[in-house]
Amino acid sequence: MAKTRKKAETKAKNVEDFIPDIDIDLVLNENAILKEAISNLNKELEKLREPPLIITDVDKVFIEDGIKKAVIRLPNGNNFYVNIPNNISLNPGDSVLCEQRNLNIVKKIEADLTSNDVEKFVIMEKPTITWNDIGGLEEQARDVQEVVELPLLHPEIFKKVGIEPPKGILLYGPPGTGKTLLAKAVANATECTFIEIVGSELVQKFIGEGAKLVKAMFKLAKEKAPAIIFIDEIDALASKRIELGTSGEREVQRTFMQLLAEIDGFKKLDDVKIIGATNRIDILDNAVIRPGRLDRLIEVSLPNKQGRLQIFKIHTHNMKFDKKVDLDELAKRTDNMSGAEIKAICTEAGYFAIRNKRSKVNQKDFISAIDKVKKEVEESPVYMFG
Repeated sequence: MAKTRKKAETKAKNVEDFIPDIDIDLVLNENAILKEAISNLNKELEKLREPPLIITDVDKVFIEDGIKKAVIRLPNGNNFYVNIPNNISLNPGDSVLCEQRNLNIVKKIEADLTSNDVEKFVIMEKPTITWNDIGGLEEQARDVQEVVELPLLHPEIFKKVGIEPPKGILLYGPPGTGKTLLAKAVANATECTFIEIVGSELVQKFIGEGAKLVKAMFKLAKEKAPAIIFIDEIDALASKRIELGTSGEREVQRTFMQLLAEIDGFKKLDDVKIIGATNRIDILDNAVIRPGRLDRLIEVSLPNKQGRLQIFKIHTHNMKFDKKVDLDELAKRTDNMSGAEIKAICTEAGYFAIRNKRSKVNQKDFISAIDKVKKEVEESPVYMFG
């Protein structure tokens, strides 16, 4: 018996020799770290299980029977009548997060577009076009200089005389007659930042965000002042209002009203001017061209013979002629053609010379180019020039 006990004690002692010393504090710390990691993973898992919230805009806020109510607008244009939680203060125009199923308002968020955001949607540049690059529009150029350039460069003149210049102008006329060139030339002459956006793109691409984009665009113009905001195809945004009641029509009107509000918010001697351009002045809403808004209307019509001759001289300035090229004859042959079409003719004439392996352009090249451009215009009603 004593032998057996002694043997067992010896065996136990040998086993203990192989068991390392255990640091209890280290084990407890590692256990706590693992528990915290598991807790964080469970929290992340709960977040993934939460349903997504929808961003909506607040259209109206009011109180009914002592309860705060709101009309919210979803991105698809539909409006809903909901309660406002007591701990949330809202105003029309705010953005909120709502549950997708019941549209309960969860919280208010700051969703206004920043300057960096709006720069993705507009063309912002320092134009290089000068007044010398524009032909046949002397009268229109003078009007633009008086209304836009002079107030920006010499506002003290208007203060001294005691008059206020228009906030903006509207250029109207057929496509390709030089409306954009006039806007870029005055931006260059005044060293202004040129902010350009197309009205049709604003309506088509930014349903639900149009009004916010307009607001952010004017804010950007103030930050980059002196600046010129050029809205091409403004008729897509500012056409006469009709009561169709569709979500698309409501959105266009909402964007249009924001545009009017932004124009009204500018002082007439601020370092920001607005230039609109349209081919369809007949469908414009009178609200945008009433006094105090884009009230100076400047028609940019097709150039006359002398104007077409000037345009030919501008676009052939760097071209090399093989034989005597009669620009006066070319001006006669291009009756009822726009400046953009004449530019296209000069380019096509150069291509005719290249195809015939010549480095100089002759009269025949120009005649062929005129015939080609006229044919393209006749065959394609939507044929547009740069």
